[in-house]
Amino acid sequence: MATRHWDRLGNGGLTFTELGFGTAPLGNLFRAIGDDEAHAVLEAAWEGGVRYFDTAPLYGLGLAETRLNRFLRGKPRDEYVLSSKVGRLLRAVPPGQGDGAGKWVDVPSRKEVYDYSYDGTMRSLEFSLERLGLDRIDILYAHDLDIFNHGSQAALQERLEAFMAGGYRALVALRDQGVIRAFGGGINEWQPCQWLLERGDFDLFLLAGRYTLLEQEALESFLPMCQARGVGIVVGGPYNSGVLAVGPKPGVHYNYAPAPDWVLDKAARLQDVCAAHGVRLVDAAFQFPLRHPAVVSVIPGGQGLSEMASNLAAAQAVIPQALWQALRDEGLIRADAPV
Repeated sequence: MATRHWDRLGNGGLTFTELGFGTAPLGNLFRAIGDDEAHAVLEAAWEGGVRYFDTAPLYGLGLAETRLNRFLRGKPRDEYVLSSKVGRLLRAVPPGQGDGAGKWVDVPSRKEVYDYSYDGTMRSLEFSLERLGLDRIDILYAHDLDIFNHGSQAALQERLEAFMAGGYRALVALRDQGVIRAFGGGINEWQPCQWLLERGDFDLFLLAGRYTLLEQEALESFLPMCQARGVGIVVGGPYNSGVLAVGPKPGVHYNYAPAPDWVLDKAARLQDVCAAHGVRLVDAAFQFPLRHPAVVSVIPGGQGLSEMASNLAAAQAVIPQALWQALRDEGLIRADAPV
């Protein structure tokens, strides 16, 4: 498995596998899977060489972190990189009163409580360590500081300012004390990532779904700024919730919802160009973000062994340079997208 080394701080840094593992699907995203099936998918990833695992309290309302606990137990701690997130605390509630209906299936009954404060960040780390059964996490991302989750620019701005006044200070202290190796934001929109980067000393951003074959607006200013400052980018959601993995099929998802017509149309055009060059759409979708020099890892999810096998194949795929040129010629990727 190919790796990329990141060392913005000059402290030895972290080595990421180009294929990482995003654990949201292991939190029973959209459908329930058993503990043994989740474990088998994680073991297949490890056997395939994956050594970067990303999780969050949100994923399955704690379920993904507890499933990682079983898997990582006994794995040499220095052989993998682990990230989790802060910004939500989970409160136990009576059965049937928990969050996540329609998204997380058969998960613990918990309410999400947004908390980007100093104390909330410290508590979130403590709770994650307990669920994971570990004594350290390498990277913490401030989770979901975006309009998608908070509903409006005004509500987002309030959360951003609360984070900078509290949670940000906690993350700096944790990094300075060596408790974590790095921190950043795990966010669905590039604009708040840039807002944060302009105001703080961030190491890495997990940008979900916003630098893909479908969308490259982050090239306007955010990605060049990251490159100039040595800030690493982990690309989450490289398949935009599935449409770039399976193509424009009926019922396919984009951004966790049924794909709109413009997405289906563009995915069909992308698929046609890929087919003309003998390339799977999913392979091109995985490989494209890795062409950007700031990107250190791409982390698609995998809920079953077949999806994991597809991700491993995508990481090894050889893409002819002519495909990228053809996508440029068709106006399907930006002319300034590194290929």
